[in-house]
Amino acid sequence: MAEGAIKNSRASISVAITGIAGPGGGSVEKPVGLVHFATSVKGSDTLHFEKRFGNLSREEIRDTAVKTALEALIERIKNMPAA
Repeated sequence: MAEGAIKNSRASISVAITGIAGPGGGSVEKPVGLVHFATSVKGSDTLHFEKRFGNLSREEIRDTAVKTALEALIERIKNMPAA
């Protein structure tokens, strides 16, 4: 998703997020609270990581995931080469 956003827009940086916020839909392999993140920068590698937020409410998982995605995006921006 992050790479697709770069390829299909004029953006030079993107963030993508997907996961299982619950309350249902989880499994042993993919439990509720599992969220995957990716950041992509044009001309650079895409970085992926996952977080397991555990037994939080759907709202808490979503809120925490958004904050985590924005923090990852900010870190990528800080590390971008100067134009």
